[in-house]
Amino acid sequence: MDVETAVAEAFREEWGQVVATLIRITGDWDLAEECAQEAFALALRTWPRDGIPRRPGAWLTTAARNRATDRIRRETAGAAKLREAALTHHPDEPGFDDSGVTDDRLRLIFTCCHPALATEAQVALALRTLAGLSTAEIARAFLVPEATMSQRLVRVKRKIRHAGIPYRVPPAHLLPERTAAVLGVLYLTFNEGYSASAGPDLLRPDLAAEAIRLTRVLAELMPDEPEVLGLLALLLLQHARRATRVGTDGELVPLEEQDRTRWDTARITEATGILETALRRRHPGPYQIQAAIAACHATAARAGDTDWAQIAGLYRELRKFVPSPVVELNRAVAVGMADGPLAGLALLDELTTALEGYHLLPATRADFLRRLGRHDEAAQWYAIARDLAPTDAERRYLTRRISETVSVPDEPDRREGEPDHRRNP
Repeated sequence: MDVETAVAEAFREEWGQVVATLIRITGDWDLAEECAQEAFALALRTWPRDGIPRRPGAWLTTAARNRATDRIRRETAGAAKLREAALTHHPDEPGFDDSGVTDDRLRLIFTCCHPALATEAQVALALRTLAGLSTAEIARAFLVPEATMSQRLVRVKRKIRHAGIPYRVPPAHLLPERTAAVLGVLYLTFNEGYSASAGPDLLRPDLAAEAIRLTRVLAELMPDEPEVLGLLALLLLQHARRATRVGTDGELVPLEEQDRTRWDTARITEATGILETALRRRHPGPYQIQAAIAACHATAARAGDTDWAQIAGLYRELRKFVPSPVVELNRAVAVGMADGPLAGLALLDELTTALEGYHLLPATRADFLRRLGRHDEAAQWYAIARDLAPTDAERRYLTRRISETVSVPDEPDRREGEPDHRRNP
């Protein structure tokens, strides 16, 4: 493995841990990020000469801590001496306090999710700090322009600095007030690793696996929180299909075309058991409902066996918690599969303004038209979706759909199957 590849891999796998450790022992967010960046830059300069270390994460943490020590020593005495002492006193041991959270990365998420900050700002900051996501990647996760997200991150850091918000985990009895935001961070971190907003060539399985690990830790810490269990079940169900989501040519594979024999049945069984435990608490929430939807797909023996009426009902419940046009789009897909394409198209007409510029809307419309045998119209909408699609993989998929559709004359299509929307490949 060449050095550049090794450093890139270390960044994906170790960034969050290095930053989390430095924040714990310095209490300074900006210092931690800057010194972590300097450590990775140092690796690019020295690893070609000295060789790639056996434990890159430990090497990077030590290098970043040394950088922080040097910078603190240049500060004025007093507080700087205390910070220097923190850096040199058992630096590799996790912090212990009355929060009960000992995992550095999970501590960092709880620290980011301070109730004085807007929930969206908490999640964006945690994604930037924990996962090392770029501003563009975070913007895609929130479906906003990159410039908008950049301004939000600047504002939240300014508020932290001016308001003197402390970088520490609250005591255990105050953790629940931050749980919703923490779950949001874990969910979006998983999505970035699972869905790869930059395309399947840049899949981040390390992020998806780390999100699952941290959710397990959180479930052990808060075993009576049904939404924590719901999120864990959801992530496991989604991850069970990871091997079938992308073809050998790098094209995304829609759910109806995935090879179900390659799904991880052990993970699905574990997830459905966790979901049943959560549902017995009789305190429903958005993650439990999404997990129930995923379970409908995962437990159907064939795509044609999927209970679309039940899924449509679950999306109707989900919109009570998440009144989002994207949720309405997913419900329209389910209704179209349960009651026919015309019923789905009627619901899509109500979303035109809310989802203007969102490629999944014309892609879903195209699929309904294809199922109705209106192939010329379908090809036009597939082309619109292709021009709006954010990744090469999706554009390749939609281009294939166009070529398949224009080659078929307009006539009623009686075949049943899942629409080729891209929201849940």
